Amino acid sequence: MEMTSEINMPGPVCLIENSDQQLVANQKALEILSAIKQPMVVVAIVGFYRTGKSYLMNKLAGKQKGFSLGSTVQSHTKGIWVWCVPHPQKPGHTLVLLDTEGLEDVEKGDNQNDCWIFALSVLLSSTFIYNSMGAINQQAMDQLHYVTELTDLIKSKSSPEQSAVDDSANFVSFFPTFVWALRDFSLELKFNENSITPDEYLECSLALRQGTDKKTKRFNEPRLCIRKFFPERKCFVFDRPAQTKQLAKLETVPEGELNVEFVEQVAEFTSYIFSSSGVKTLSGGITVNGPRLQNLVLTYVNAIRSGELPCMENAVLTLAQIENAASVQKAIEHYEKQMNQKVQLPTETLQELLDLHRPIESEAIEVFIKNSFKDVDQKFQKELGEQLVEKRDAFIKKNMDVSSARCSDFLEDIFGPLEEEVKQGTFSKPGGYYLFLQRKQDLEKKYNQTPGKGLQAEETLKKYFESKEAMMDTLLKMDQSLTEKEKQIEGERIRAEAAEAANRELKEMQKKHELMMEEKERSYQEHVKQLTEKMQQEREELMAEQQKVIAHKLQEQERLLKEGFQNESRKLHQEIEKIKSSKAPSACTIF
Repeated sequence: MEMTSEINMPGPVCLIENSDQQLVANQKALEILSAIKQPMVVVAIVGFYRTGKSYLMNKLAGKQKGFSLGSTVQSHTKGIWVWCVPHPQKPGHTLVLLDTEGLEDVEKGDNQNDCWIFALSVLLSSTFIYNSMGAINQQAMDQLHYVTELTDLIKSKSSPEQSAVDDSANFVSFFPTFVWALRDFSLELKFNENSITPDEYLECSLALRQGTDKKTKRFNEPRLCIRKFFPERKCFVFDRPAQTKQLAKLETVPEGELNVEFVEQVAEFTSYIFSSSGVKTLSGGITVNGPRLQNLVLTYVNAIRSGELPCMENAVLTLAQIENAASVQKAIEHYEKQMNQKVQLPTETLQELLDLHRPIESEAIEVFIKNSFKDVDQKFQKELGEQLVEKRDAFIKKNMDVSSARCSDFLEDIFGPLEEEVKQGTFSKPGGYYLFLQRKQDLEKKYNQTPGKGLQAEETLKKYFESKEAMMDTLLKMDQSLTEKEKQIEGERIRAEAAEAANRELKEMQKKHELMMEEKERSYQEHVKQLTEKMQQEREELMAEQQKVIAHKLQEQERLLKEGFQNESRKLHQEIEKIKSSKAPSACTIF
């Protein structure tokens, strides 16, 4: 787990700049994000300019100042600003606060970027706060037209056919919790003369009207969208914080001079955000950390800049490409490090090396499986498999090379003096050949008894004797004490010995081939086993996600029936059936 001390952000930094009607990801902010490896709770706030969004965000940061509040009618926050702080209640987690440019700023003219800032805030956050002034009335709902435009701005699937089925079903599983913050709220919370909670007030405000005319449609549309996209909803009401003249400099007003109710409401609000806001996750239960959030920002902003719709599926796949490539590298590094630490070369046999390699290969696959996700067609796992074979074969070769070099050194030490005697003519006399042969056999025995030669012992000895054939042949021919017949018999014995050695070598090669084929199969089965377990886990996560979506939709369907909206309820029922029939990936698809 990463230490929280690495989060060193004394104040907010612009994350997405909005300049000349272009959205640009800020490099400095991206670098800050990429350094934070902790899971992130991402809280974004949007709303109209001059509605006090920044004040609430500074409170969540635990600071009096930070995000620019602005004391004039001009909007201070341009684009989206980020402030990362250690989470006050979740050790090992980072609280990421996103403050946004005020919507519908009169100075901006073109408000297309308002839509994008709204959409990006939804895409990047795990809790989405909508900040508005006064009551939830039709004007407040009309201003929330951004919610109705989300389906025109965001795609959940890359293929049009899949997207067309029902994007809201896909959105629901990883859209943030929706929190409506009502500022300067002066109404009494009552319904039919009974006191109600802010949450009940929000639900009453989201009730639909019967009718098919244009006006009713305009009334229902934003309400339907909020109910559809944001099944997890919360509402907070805030009294006016202070007297009018103090509002302009709210960050400098001591808490004791603020309205007591307002201070209590802010405390309740921050307490809820700290305890209830979840970690940002992507489809399939993928936890978002700094590098992932950085890549999401880049992917979404680049899509918008190139005139495309930000697509959640593509963003996750882009993330997967980057992280799976890194996971392959991580697994290979683990394999090499462990092999270098645990394997003492040379080993006496190939089997011994393979026995040592096996658990380390299994660990390397585990490292990859643990760090990878959405590996389409197991592209990266195949790549890992190929690289592991290369690394294993490189160790097998190194094992042989180390053994050959060591054996050559032993042969030089053991047979060196004998070669010197041959040069000096010690055996160039009658009976010299058999004297040489006797010495050679004694030294061969000594060589065979020398430990630590490795698996190339016989092969290196064979090659050494082959290189000395001419010398031995000369000694045999020069020995005058031997008859031609004896020399012929000795020649046949040498050839038979060579044939036997060649036969042993052939058997050894066949044995090695069989071993390697067994190893290939065993390695394949290890990949299959770990992949199957991973796919089963992913399938369960996907099913859990699906069940959550179905539960939300069933709840909404029930509410629609109660409110008398049979048609909408029927549509929802069809959506639920579609989700139920869509299959989770099978755990049997193995590369």
